[in-house]
Amino acid sequence: MNFDFSDEQRQLHDVVERYLGEQYDFNRFKAINGSATGWDPTIWRALADLGVLGITVPEEQGGLGFGPLETLAMMGDCGRSLLLEPMLSSAVIATAALRPFAVQALAGELLSKMAAGEKIAVLAHFDSGARFESQFVTTRAVRAGANYRLDGHKGVVMHAAAADTLLVSARTSGDTGDAQGVSLFLVPRTTPGVILDSYATVDGQRAADVYLTGVEVGAGSRLGEEGRALAAIEAALDIGLAGLCADAVGVMQALLDATIDYVRQRQQFGQPIGRFQALQHRIADMLVHLEQARSMSYLAALRCTDEDVGERRKALSAAKAVIGQAGRFVGQQAVQLHGGMGMTDELKVSHLFKRLTAAQLMFGDSDAHLQRYAALTRT
Repeated sequence: MNFDFSDEQRQLHDVVERYLGEQYDFNRFKAINGSATGWDPTIWRALADLGVLGITVPEEQGGLGFGPLETLAMMGDCGRSLLLEPMLSSAVIATAALRPFAVQALAGELLSKMAAGEKIAVLAHFDSGARFESQFVTTRAVRAGANYRLDGHKGVVMHAAAADTLLVSARTSGDTGDAQGVSLFLVPRTTPGVILDSYATVDGQRAADVYLTGVEVGAGSRLGEEGRALAAIEAALDIGLAGLCADAVGVMQALLDATIDYVRQRQQFGQPIGRFQALQHRIADMLVHLEQARSMSYLAALRCTDEDVGERRKALSAAKAVIGQAGRFVGQQAVQLHGGMGMTDELKVSHLFKRLTAAQLMFGDSDAHLQRYAALTRT
């Protein structure tokens, strides 16, 4: 099988890599990380001008209409640069959630504005206590005349404070855990009754708990048929999981490169420590784990849109488990080989390690995905 990028994919990778290399160095990252908002609108507009924000937006809405492989090429560069802007949450996951409903005027218009960098949307799906079980939806939407009234609590919604629109899942019928009865609504962030409790995650990205109390939206804000949105939500989350895997592989590549540079320069006993065979073996082990993770990220990208849901989830769980384990190993080795400096905020290594730690926990950790893989294999 040929794992080389096509010409279009290579061009996309080169454009993103060049821009981030020139405009998003470690000093820029630290400045944005230390800001009140935790992201830079000027970077976001520049990425829109490059066409990056519209790579998976349909051509009818002004995007490029690309798919998961192009997303993989882009997200690896975002990981290496420690991009703090809402690329995964908005340009990948929210876009994927909106695409099935693009024929609706509100969704199509939002997609066009997202591709142009004029709007940011994020998916607010996992309820507090859901433990990444996508069917566990306790937020309720009840008809109130011509509107819907939403009440609930969404936990750890990435980049919610930066979003103009929240894509909120809510149960319009059925009991908690039912596959049917979940609807998806476009909710402007400034709607009365929407309260955000914002905070920074371990890697410096921003998230928020979203509280919905008597939030009223028009019936036209509902996407698709009432009670039938869960499949589209789960499909978007699976695409997002593949994007997260690619991001993590980019981080691991940056950690390996930084470690190799360090051991070539660090002197001990009159020679670079990179000449010590024991350290060479440790770096070789890092490379083995990285290449295993890279191959699994390709698998995730190739299978994340598979119509066979069982096979899709098996591939994604296998990828998430392997990449999570590889990320822990590569991150720990990089920090140890840098010595005490590897733990300080002055070096990029510590921030890269934090990014891998956050990625390990998003959408379920390695243990959760090993359990899901085992359950799917038995069925």
